[in-house]
Parts: sequence; structure tokens; C-alpha cells
Amino acid sequence: MKTTQYESEEAFLKAYDPNQFERLSLTTDILIFSVSSEKTNNYRKLSEKFLSVLLVKREDYPYKGKWCLPGGFVGIDESIEDATKRILKKETNLENIYVEQLYTFGEIDRDPRMRVISTAHVALIDKNLLKDNLAHNAKWFHVIPKEVSDGLEIVLDSGDEVLSFKVRKIVNDSMRSDYRYQTIENTSIAFDHDLVIASGLERIKNKIEYTDIAFHLVPEEFTLGELQQIYEVVLGKELLDPAFRRIIKEKVEKTNHFQTGEGHRPSALFRYKKNHQ
Repeated sequence: MKTTQYESEEAFLKAYDPNQFERLSLTTDILIFSVSSEKTNNYRKLSEKFLSVLLVKREDYPYKGKWCLPGGFVGIDESIEDATKRILKKETNLENIYVEQLYTFGEIDRDPRMRVISTAHVALIDKNLLKDNLAHNAKWFHVIPKEVSDGLEIVLDSGDEVLSFKVRKIVNDSMRSDYRYQTIENTSIAFDHDLVIASGLERIKNKIEYTDIAFHLVPEEFTLGELQQIYEVVLGKELLDPAFRRIIKEKVEKTNHFQTGEGHRPSALFRYKKNHQ
């Protein structure tokens, strides 16, 4: 292979032609999870809780009228982290919330406009912190996963609109927990955001028992019953009280406050214990 010798780095950069390579674009898409409550008429029971995801209805082509995750292109003079913060601020008016990088999605045909690679992120928030209304085309959807014979069906219910899609999990290497999701059926979610949602659900489900991410989904003070519901909603199963208490006993501390006005005996309020071992 023929090579060209340059006298210096400066000479190389002066002669370098960036147009010799095809170009691609980079976006960041943000999977914003929270927990929603539906009030119950039975004062003896806690309000039912659902994991919710924030979706935005597209107003332009491609996928005009379809729902997608909040996201956008990363500016040429902007880091991925800065772009993520900018988009979160725009969509939720929140800053300094829990965000972690999820996965890079780079299938060749994932965007019909051009070659676009997306670095997806997961954000966990308490919806009660939202100080302003969301954008007019944004809406919270309850996330209802259902195991089906050929994979996983995820139903998204906003109360006045129901979406659904099906995916299957493809295990590349079980030794390294290396897997990806593949679309079986999707007519309502734009781009490959069905795969982002499924991947994000799997991520937080895997992390909730051995990390403290659940506390990003509750207010500063909470009852143990409310916290247990958060764990159960994310894990998709009921937890026995003794097992749950073992999980959180070193992570919470009791306050002097009580929850009142719920139609039952006042419940003690707890808070997250920072710097616990």
C-alpha cells in the first residue's frame, strides 16, 4: 500500500481531505422513565402504580404522526453528554437528574433520511418535580410488558391512546450477558425506538436490586409501601415483605414525618440514606 510521508503533524493536517470519507450523523435519544399513580376508591389500599415513559409525537417527516422518544442531533461543537442535557432541559425543564448511557444503535437503515447512529440514554425522574407543562406534543404512557409465545409485547397506554409493539430477545453471548432486541411487530413507534424502550426496561430491571436507582423514582420522603411498589413495578412481580425489607434496610432512614389524609392510619415517612455502606 502506497503511503505518503509528511514532515510534521501540521503538514499532514494541512493536506488532509475530510471529504475522502462518507459522512454520518449522530443523535442522542432519551428514554425518560417515571412512575405514575392511579387513585383507588379503596382507602385500605395504596394507589396503583405504573412505570411510565415519556413519548413525543412527531410533527414532521419522516414518521409524521408517530410517537418516538425525545431526542435530537448532536451539534458539531457539542459533546454527547451536553446534547443529552440540552434535550432533557427542553423536554422536562429538569437538570441534574439521573441519566446513564444505555446503548449505541447503529443499524444501517434505522433512519430513512441518512445514515444516523444514536447513543441512547436512560433517565429516571420523579414526575412531581416537573415544574412546567410538557411540550404540547409530549405525553406520558404507562408501560405494560407482557410475555408472549414469540417474545415480548409492550403495551403503552396514555389513558386516551394505546400503542403496542412486539420484540424478541437475541442472546449473543450468555456468558457475558450480551444480548440485543429484534423487532417482531411495530406500527406505532418511530425509528427503532421500540428496541430502545425494550433495552431500557431490561437495564433498569437488572440494576434495581443491586443499585440505588429506585430512589430516583420517588419523592424525597416516601412510605415503605410506596417504595415497595416501585420495586415491584420495575421487576414485574410482587415481593414478600421480608425480602423487600432486606433489600432496602441499609438504604433508608426514618424521618419524624407521617403521611396523612389518605383515609387510613398515618404512615411513617422515610428518606434515602446517603453514603450508606
